[in-house]
Amino acid sequence: MIKLYHHPFSRAAGVVWALEEVGEPYELVWTDFSKGAHKQGDVLAHNPMGKIPVLVDGDAVVAEAAAIDLYLADRYALGRLAPATDDPRRGTYLRWSLFAPSVIEPASMAKLQKWEYRASSAGWGTHEDMLQSIDYAVSSGDFILGDMFSMADVIFGGTLRYMTVVKMLEPSATIAAYLERITARPAFKRADARNAAIIQERGLGK
Repeated sequence: MIKLYHHPFSRAAGVVWALEEVGEPYELVWTDFSKGAHKQGDVLAHNPMGKIPVLVDGDAVVAEAAAIDLYLADRYALGRLAPATDDPRRGTYLRWSLFAPSVIEPASMAKLQKWEYRASSAGWGTHEDMLQSIDYAVSSGDFILGDMFSMADVIFGGTLRYMTVVKMLEPSATIAAYLERITARPAFKRADARNAAIIQERGLGK
């Protein structure tokens, strides 16, 4: 069975959504941040960064949330959640999947922390260019790939949702409509409920 080292207040929470979309059996391995479980034992052995999520699937070990999601889609849902390698949409799928961790996250943090940097030298460019690019990505249809929901929506859309929830990004009407569509999915609701249940069981919301 697939194992995900998990804490609901980490990027592992978003991987639960990916797992629910894939539909394969999986186990969540509780990783207690308060006891430093992410900096020791199996987690550290699998990921020298000492961070989760970490996914173990037989002999395969994958760290980094976007990489895990892409792996799951290719391994278990190729053609359903990931375009085939010879599908022209594959490039768009990969582009926006990787845009989330490499542009949205650092650009949002740079704005929040008021970093001083030369935009032309930073891979994430300016905050304004990032917002325009997001609008462009979600304006061609219901999902990143038009009428096909894919793992790119889990990665890209999940990042957008988090940034709006924590007030690091003010969504345009186009972005807000996109987020409403993807969070209406049954798999998203199951994942959200599972993360919420763990928060309650572990007393993390107190």
